Amino acid sequence: MTHPPQSSTAPPTAGPVMPTIPAQPGGQALVPPGRPPAAPSTRRSAFAEGVDRARAAATTEPGRLRIIGAVLAILVVAFGAVTAWQTSERAAAADDVLHRSQPLSSGAADIYRSLADANTAASSAFLAGGQETAASRNRYEKDIRTAAAGLVTAAANAESGSASEETVARLNTLLPEYKGLIERARTYNRQGYPVGGAYLRYANEKMQKEMLPAAEDLYTKENQRLRADYADATPYPWAAIALGVLALAALGWAQHRTYRRTNRVLNHGLVAATAATTVVLLWLVVGHSVARSGLDESYDHGIRSLNVLHEARIASLKARGSENLSLVARGAETVTVDGQTYDAYYYDFDQDMSVLGKGLGEARRLADDRAGTTPVEAAEGNMTVWKQRHGAARAEDENGNFQQALDKVIGAKDSTGACFDGVDSNLAKAIDHEQYEFRQSAGDGRDALSGLAVGAAVLAVLGAAGALAGIGRRLSEYR
Repeated sequence: MTHPPQSSTAPPTAGPVMPTIPAQPGGQALVPPGRPPAAPSTRRSAFAEGVDRARAAATTEPGRLRIIGAVLAILVVAFGAVTAWQTSERAAAADDVLHRSQPLSSGAADIYRSLADANTAASSAFLAGGQETAASRNRYEKDIRTAAAGLVTAAANAESGSASEETVARLNTLLPEYKGLIERARTYNRQGYPVGGAYLRYANEKMQKEMLPAAEDLYTKENQRLRADYADATPYPWAAIALGVLALAALGWAQHRTYRRTNRVLNHGLVAATAATTVVLLWLVVGHSVARSGLDESYDHGIRSLNVLHEARIASLKARGSENLSLVARGAETVTVDGQTYDAYYYDFDQDMSVLGKGLGEARRLADDRAGTTPVEAAEGNMTVWKQRHGAARAEDENGNFQQALDKVIGAKDSTGACFDGVDSNLAKAIDHEQYEFRQSAGDGRDALSGLAVGAAVLAVLGAAGALAGIGRRLSEYR
């Protein structure tokens, strides 16, 4: 019996044959039905390709040199830019100290002094009665004009919506009210009506409790602005110094690397870049140190002395006003301290004279030359005589000898008024001297920064160009 041969191969299967799909125009073949489309090839990003190229370039010496040159140029330019920026800020702050904040602080002190002096002149004129002199009247009017002009300047320089602007507006409102009260007091006094004294005391109360505190607040705010400008002008530019040191270190490393690979001691481009960077760094450190020293000296030997002298002068003005008003009130105003009753104006006089004495002692200690010490010592002598004459005038007043007391206060000979004028004029001389000292020191500090910002920028550009030229010289050896 014959069997067919066995095989592992399956017999062919009968069925329809899929037709072949002809090629399509444009070179694109159609995908047969039921077959998934081929995945498109992924395209790499430009950034990734750039990274690969940079990585490949960094493995060659020319590529490394290009990277080193770019880093050196960026460091030097960044050093110059930060130096110019920080130096410009400090120079602007130093200029503000000299030309804006200190003059405004001094102007605020003048507003306070003018108001206090006007109050003193008004009380002196009231005591003189019908014998008021033209000099006394002119002094009062001049003080009022000075205060008004100072308020205009302060208003022009106050920031919109600031506390200083509100204070100036308040003083501008109070000043005409005070003038009106003084004019009423003067009118009634000339007519012999006692109510004139009440108007004068009311005007003095408005001055002492409303106007002078507001003026003192304005002075305090302007001093805060002055201290803020000092704080902006004096700090060391640490960011610029750190970048300068880093740039010098990078330049030094690049030159050492060049020497080790070529045995050439100097690369002219890198040496020029190092020299320019060194000049900028030294200029920055030395210039700022000199500027800081000048500004610190202007504060220690100028501003501090001016603050003490202004306070002493204000104390003398307040003491003089209290002395005059003690005779106007004739004991009508009293104050109780520790269970003991005092004449209010005599008590205020003693307190103000104590402040004056302490202020003069501090001003003498802060004065650093004879030109500053001499007027302060003269003012101390005037104050000593003033106390003696005031004691005699007070004794006459307490004994009921009003006319004798009045002669010792506003009389033409050996009066306390002459002592007060001596204190005031000597303090004015001392203030003028310290103002000059301040301008000298602050001007020297500001001038030490002159040209540094522009010079740093120019030298940084030259330094960056030198670094690129030095690296370019090395690259030319590979062409």
